[in-house]
Amino acid sequence: MHSSHLLLEEPIRMASILEPSKSSFFPALTKIVGTLGPKSRSVETLSGCLKSGMSVARFDFSWGDAEYHQETLDNLKVAVKSTKKLCAVMLDTVGPELQVINKSEKAITLKADGLVTLTPNQDQEASSEVLPINFDGLAKAVKKGDTIFVGQYLFTGSETTSVWLEVDEVKGDDVICLSRNAATLAGALFTLHVSQVHIDLPTLTEKDKEVISTWGVQNKIDFLSLSYCRHAEDVRQTREMLKKLGDLSQTQIFAKIENVEGLTHFDEILQEADGIILSRGNLGIDLPPEKVFLFQKAALYKCNMAGKPAVLTRVVDSMTDNLRPTRAEATDVANAVLDGSDAILLGAETLRGLYPVETISIVGKICAEAEKVFNQDLYFKKTVKYVGEPMSHLESIASSAVRAAIKVKASVIICFTSSGRAARLIAKYRPTMPVLSVVIPRVKTNQLKWSFSGAFEARQSLIVRGLFPMLADPRHPAESTSATNESVLKVALDHGKQAGVIKSHDRVVVCQKVGDASVVKIIELED
Repeated sequence: MHSSHLLLEEPIRMASILEPSKSSFFPALTKIVGTLGPKSRSVETLSGCLKSGMSVARFDFSWGDAEYHQETLDNLKVAVKSTKKLCAVMLDTVGPELQVINKSEKAITLKADGLVTLTPNQDQEASSEVLPINFDGLAKAVKKGDTIFVGQYLFTGSETTSVWLEVDEVKGDDVICLSRNAATLAGALFTLHVSQVHIDLPTLTEKDKEVISTWGVQNKIDFLSLSYCRHAEDVRQTREMLKKLGDLSQTQIFAKIENVEGLTHFDEILQEADGIILSRGNLGIDLPPEKVFLFQKAALYKCNMAGKPAVLTRVVDSMTDNLRPTRAEATDVANAVLDGSDAILLGAETLRGLYPVETISIVGKICAEAEKVFNQDLYFKKTVKYVGEPMSHLESIASSAVRAAIKVKASVIICFTSSGRAARLIAKYRPTMPVLSVVIPRVKTNQLKWSFSGAFEARQSLIVRGLFPMLADPRHPAESTSATNESVLKVALDHGKQAGVIKSHDRVVVCQKVGDASVVKIIELED
């Protein structure tokens, strides 16, 4: 993995670009989040998705009921068992999403320069003249000249499935708009996005709270994706709610930045959240097109320096209907990796796309190619400089482990961890080799029964670039005697050998706690 490392800053022999890539057990260090839906819920398709490299499954509650998503999740569990590939679960909230309700589900054709009325009266039938919406405060929020976008699921930017409206006048509760382009809206539900206007709705709706406290608790979700997160307070309130829900106190909150409000409060949100999702579909509408790349690069840099996972959405929209991405999309995926993204989130591409497995596979291949030319040396120096001195104990151990692994050309870094924090810190320095995080379960008791924690921590590393978890036998405590540590290490090395990432004579860097001290050691494997 490390030996074929190229640098874009140095001249590359052009013919070498065409050399086929060696396949490895881990398709890429960058993770892939797949949104599950009608086209990706059979056990067979899900097994294909897992084998192709999906490590987090996203359940989007903007559509479909809890039963539907439960069936999908049950199928996923069967696929996980049969493929022996771990997969984490992410619940995506609806949030203050404005929707056009089309009860008849008939396609609606809008003409360029035609007038259309948005009304909160949901009894009206949707037509090319009237679009009923689920929010009665729109007339108070907008003014003449404001921009409104309407599209199915997400805004593809391809102007035949989404329409660009300009507010012409506000009449009572109704908003009369001028259609700037011709479009056909198909399906029962379209999202409505008002550009740069504050929508006075709670970030967590009552429906969201109900889904989290029932479906979320029942399935012990690993991640909660907080849609339309606009303030740090949104994350704080959500965390308070999760704390009251037993097991969900361990669920990580990923703030989804979708509009200018979230962008302006980005720094405070990043401090509170466990990770960030850059929802480029909605952001691309709220921001001028020429500013989108700048926000992406700045936001990813901030997440990287904070050591928090950053997830990017909307990369290969055209693969919803096609087997190959466009040139721009293929380049976009690679740039996401070079910019520092931890994971790529696929939405419509896997939810209703015709080629879910192929999409995951191609995105994984592009990520793997981009990782080969990622300038780790420069990134490492930048991160060390940003962290400053004196470094915390853990941070200095983590950065030393990565530095040692690169210097001795180690094939993997093995990290023993119970909370997952040490492994995440190692991943923060973006080593060029995979990090096997051996999660040592901790025993907890509530006086009535004993239980082990560790499964959450293991699955939560499935969204971090370069981290690959394995759960150790709970009889081996992380800080115990050297004898038990050796036996856990042997299990980890055997796992690495089976996976094909460790061969005889390879060097491996191990990071573990011995008593109160943290130790980084380099071992060379014999035959």
